[in-house]
Amino acid sequence: MASGVAKRYAQAVFSLAKEQGTLGQWHADLALLNDVASNAEAGAFLKNPTTDDEKKIALLETFLDKGDEHAQVRNLIKLLVEKQRLDIIPELYQLFEESMLAEQGIVYADVTTAEPLSEAGQTIVQEKLSELIGKQVRLRTKVDPSIIGGIIALVGDQLIDGSVINQLRQLRERLSAA
Repeated sequence: MASGVAKRYAQAVFSLAKEQGTLGQWHADLALLNDVASNAEAGAFLKNPTTDDEKKIALLETFLDKGDEHAQVRNLIKLLVEKQRLDIIPELYQLFEESMLAEQGIVYADVTTAEPLSEAGQTIVQEKLSELIGKQVRLRTKVDPSIIGGIIALVGDQLIDGSVINQLRQLRERLSAA
């Protein structure tokens, strides 16, 4: 689940990028920042509280081109360093990307199954969810044997729980109410 801080930054950045028609540039720059922040050595350097803020900013800025089109990304970097929020970069990137896709009518579905889905199974789930939601769906799959069977799909705030464990719970509630 995304943090409120990351959501606010992502919404602000997306709004700015959309307003200025620079969604592609922001996406590329945030992808670079995400790659740097996700790198083990660079991530350790950025998370180190004894590292000077200017060195953190300098490291992140070295991966950006020197052009003026990156001035706002540089401002974001400075703000994240100043507010000690560098840890939200991966989440910020993911939320920005999801917003870009949503703008194109594409949503992510977090799908949990008891066993891994085959490619054919993924295609079927993707098609059925697209029909239900009315948008193009991309899957992020997860395996959780505790659901016994069936599928749980989370699309945005909508939960579709077709797991066997949920059906057993519902049956138990109906039997105990009778």
